[in-house]
Amino acid sequence: MEKVYLKSLTEEQLKEFIKNIGEKSFRGNQIFSWLYKGVESFDEMSNLSKGLREKLSSIASVGNIRIYKKFESKIDGTIKYLFALEDDNIIESVMMKYEHGISVCISTQVGCRMGCSFCASTIDGLERNLKSWEIIDQVLKIQKDIGHRVSNIVLMGSGEPLDNFDEVKQFLKIVNEKNGLNIGYRHITLSTCGIVPKIYELSDLKLPINLAISLHAPDDKKRKEIMPIAKAYSIDEIIKACKYYIKNTNRRVTFEYSLIKGFNDTKKDIEILANRLKGLLCHVNLIPINKVEERNFEKPKMDFVYKFRDELNKRGITATIRREMGSDINGACGQLRRKHL
Repeated sequence: MEKVYLKSLTEEQLKEFIKNIGEKSFRGNQIFSWLYKGVESFDEMSNLSKGLREKLSSIASVGNIRIYKKFESKIDGTIKYLFALEDDNIIESVMMKYEHGISVCISTQVGCRMGCSFCASTIDGLERNLKSWEIIDQVLKIQKDIGHRVSNIVLMGSGEPLDNFDEVKQFLKIVNEKNGLNIGYRHITLSTCGIVPKIYELSDLKLPINLAISLHAPDDKKRKEIMPIAKAYSIDEIIKACKYYIKNTNRRVTFEYSLIKGFNDTKKDIEILANRLKGLLCHVNLIPINKVEERNFEKPKMDFVYKFRDELNKRGITATIRREMGSDINGACGQLRRKHL
């Protein structure tokens, strides 16, 4: 019989599981509390009887990933983690310190199959989806390692979250649990390259999380050159889905735009982008492209990036520049795992 991973359950689901194995449901509350205190074995759950701990060990698992390697930036204190999974696959996560608290960028898949040409995560394709407990445990292990509570989560590590929709949906339920991590939905951002049907499904959940769209080009022609997903869904279709998301959640949508020297950074690109986004409750997050050894994209000079931002703002589109974190430790998505592999 396949063991049940308890970190894949909400508190109510865990209580139901405990009842189904012949125990009092309040034991589920106790176990849930232990899981989110960061315990890694049933033996650490000191208020459970030895008999119950043995029973649980035979039919269930706490579910643990482990820190394989970690690298701390001397520039800003960012920590990049390589986590080893039970099947010895490797994923990566990033911890970032901000004035408003601790943010973590976590993975939803081992690798990625989206094929975006500027991203290191997708070079070797998709190995497998992560289970909800493997997603949640990245947060738990980082909290335990740094000794501080995580306040913000970004689903922007390796993988396309909407390509692993069911497990990500379960993760979103668990992470918000009052007696668990208790992280509010407004402190969670999900980044997608634009799987339109799944954006509608996510919208229908009516969860007020922040939606970020990896746009990276102002028109479909250019987008198809760097993002295979653009051959399936046009920018107009994505914007239509975003309007539905805004209507259902009343949340502003972020459009991520990686600036690639000589490709998507011209005045004409600014005009096309501004016209497309005009009137939409959104903002643009400009990202000077990260260097990927296997690619030949170049980053524009920063004064050019500032000009791009200012020109968008002049046209009524709120634009900001993403602060670069952990540049001395291969902080960008997929870089560290690639080096390890």
